[in-house]
Amino acid sequence: MITRRSFLLHSAALSLAAVSPICKSSLPRKLVFVHGRSQQGKDPDALKATWVEAFKKGAETAGMEIPNDLEIAFPFYGDVLDSFAKQLDLPLTSDIRTRGEDAVNEDFLLFQAEIAEALRARRGITDDQINEEYGSNLKQKGPLNWEWVQAILRALDKHGGGINQIALELFTRDVFLYTRRSIVRETIDKIVADEITEDPTIILGHSLGSVVAYSVLRYDPRKLNVPLYLTVGSPLGLRAIRDQFKPLKSPVVGSWFNAYDKRDMVSLYPLDIDNFPVSPVVENYAQVENNTGNRHGIVGYLDDPTVARRILGHLS
Repeated sequence: MITRRSFLLHSAALSLAAVSPICKSSLPRKLVFVHGRSQQGKDPDALKATWVEAFKKGAETAGMEIPNDLEIAFPFYGDVLDSFAKQLDLPLTSDIRTRGEDAVNEDFLLFQAEIAEALRARRGITDDQINEEYGSNLKQKGPLNWEWVQAILRALDKHGGGINQIALELFTRDVFLYTRRSIVRETIDKIVADEITEDPTIILGHSLGSVVAYSVLRYDPRKLNVPLYLTVGSPLGLRAIRDQFKPLKSPVVGSWFNAYDKRDMVSLYPLDIDNFPVSPVVENYAQVENNTGNRHGIVGYLDDPTVARRILGHLS
């Protein structure tokens, strides 16, 4: 039954729409994809096409379509990060055996040890499994013993599933360079920030890209208009990484949606109140079934219908 009150409310809504209609221009018409590490030497256009194709697949699975007028930006910093890695020449623990003890960088070793310990605790890697990798070594176990750190990484490789030892070492090195070397962070942040204007923009960051995007949103002095920030496969929940952004604050965004596969080694720590205490709290979605080999690949996140649906819901 249509009451007088419902009729008046309906009429008022129609009048308001006639006076100030919701224009398409007020909705986001730009999506910025921020990639992670290990993209050096690749064709940015080809990488972007891979991301877009996976996003289209996720949209189709969700029964939706990507708007034809959506601008998708793909700021590429892969070669820049690789250049810094070569220039700063930070040795991996696996390099020290050939380069000698003098090559050890204690700050990096402590950073790597903290991440390795956090991952093995979350993954349920036992002391016995690590001792098996450490063997009969008589050196005191601890974070400043590179052979002990390497034993943890080998145990994660063997028993943790997903990312292998070398990939974990490279990941920790690149994150260390980005979070601990201001020239690296400032250079990469500018590459990403240059693709973001004050117009309504959705931002999605994958892996290290989620850390980069958070840094840009956290510190950019402009009045950015980001109705939705998505992180996928994000390592921000790791204390060694989040502590680089103290005091923790939520960026000024409409909402923050964090999607991850519980088997993804990089995102074992969700961005919940325990691991990333900000207000408003981050919305976490743990039901992604990432079918890439290491459960961390971007294709396995973008083709998820829930991720696609969350993006497209802000575009229509």
